Amino acid sequence: MLSSQKEKALVTGASSGIGREIARVLGSQGCDLVITARRKAELESLAKELTNRHSIEVKVVVSDLSEQVGVENLIRDTGEIDILVNNAGFGFNGEHLSLNQEGQLNMIDLNIRALTHLARHYGAEMKKQGSGKILNVASIAGYQPGPKMAVYCATKAYVLSYTRALHSELKKSGVSVTALCPGFVETGFQEVAGMDLGALELSGAVPAEKVAKTAVKAMRKGRREVIPGWLNKPIPYANRLIPISLNLAVVKRLMS
Repeated sequence: MLSSQKEKALVTGASSGIGREIARVLGSQGCDLVITARRKAELESLAKELTNRHSIEVKVVVSDLSEQVGVENLIRDTGEIDILVNNAGFGFNGEHLSLNQEGQLNMIDLNIRALTHLARHYGAEMKKQGSGKILNVASIAGYQPGPKMAVYCATKAYVLSYTRALHSELKKSGVSVTALCPGFVETGFQEVAGMDLGALELSGAVPAEKVAKTAVKAMRKGRREVIPGWLNKPIPYANRLIPISLNLAVVKRLMS
């Protein structure tokens, strides 16, 4: 922990959805925060809310983490931290070859490159001080390939695999690394991705507030990964038992 004896956390993608709710949970636990995203007004509103409610310090850093300079500026402006929450990310729904190429490459830059850069940088600093926590937001989509969301699911498979490996490497260092793997969550993600949730998806949806509480609890315990929602927990195990052709057909139907 930093010399102030008060935890300091960096939360990316904090302007809405799961990131905003995780910032609220950590703020309620007395953590000072650095919150970042591209939307300044939303970040400043959240900072005011958390400062007034919990008497903590909240620093706003407006940054586009899909660009290298954005990640470097965030690291420069943040300083040392005790907790890293790699939440920033987005996805697109549609046939891979028909979707905008630049947008998909930006998705890879944000979902993979920025996350890896931040985890590598702060993981090294945490290891030196012998303590720290990293929470990487993956997805239930990381457990299977995803027709109609091919690149997004592939990026989340990377996050899950990367987190598992880093968790193992740092296990005895005092640094914990946790993957959050939510299923459908009612946030702004679906609007950006161009998705409409049907009755089946909504039946397994978990509110962002509950996802955030589950995530922080798992992170505090040093768990390797966590899947919020009891309906979602069997999905990775079911995927191992059914043929890949059936798995692909089911996911394609859901994404349509």
